[in-house]
Parts: sequence; C-alpha cells; structure tokens
Amino acid sequence: MEKHINLIGILYIAFSVMGLIAASLVFIIIAGGGFISGDEEAMYITGIVATVLSGLITFFSIPGIIGGWGLLKKKKWARIVLLILGALNLLNIPFGTVLGGYTLWALLQDESMKWFE
Repeated sequence: MEKHINLIGILYIAFSVMGLIAASLVFIIIAGGGFISGDEEAMYITGIVATVLSGLITFFSIPGIIGGWGLLKKKKWARIVLLILGALNLLNIPFGTVLGGYTLWALLQDESMKWFE
C-alpha cells in the first residue's frame, strides 16, 4: 500500500505543477492577445480575464501540491486533504476521474489508514 500512497502524492504534485504551468500559459495567451491588439480597452479587459482565470487555476492547484507533499511526508492531515481533492477530481473528466477514483480507493483502505498512525 505504501507504493500506492507514494504514487498518489507524486501524481498530485505533478498534476498540480501542470496546473500552475497551464495558469501561466493562460495568463500569457489571454493578456498577450490584448497587448498585441494595441487597443487600451482590450488590454484592460483581457488583463482582468487573464488574471481571474489564471488565479482560479492557481487557487485549485496549490492544495494538490501541499497535499501531495504532505502525503509523501506521512502527514495525517494530507490524507484528508487528498480525499477531499480526490472526490472533487471525480468531476474532472477524464484524467481527474481516474486520479480521484485511484485516490479514494487507495486512501480508504484499512492498510492505508494504519500507515498514517
């Protein structure tokens, strides 16, 4: 079970880092589109949209990094964080569904509960 738990921690860190990269790309592409247009109003609107979207993506990625790190360090609270994220990821089709199902399966096993004690 230890291999599954470590793999879940690594996967959450990896997916969350990809989310941070996506947030950066979203910001650059959207804000850059407004900048390229040269229109002051377009730059203002795309700047706001880029900031909000990249901020939301970042906001939802950070708990995955924290929870994955905590899981690798055998922190009891990390199990709870990742169970919540796993349940939420079930709605993120297709990769999040697989990750969420795997998370729930592995972290709800009796063996994994004993591993954190």
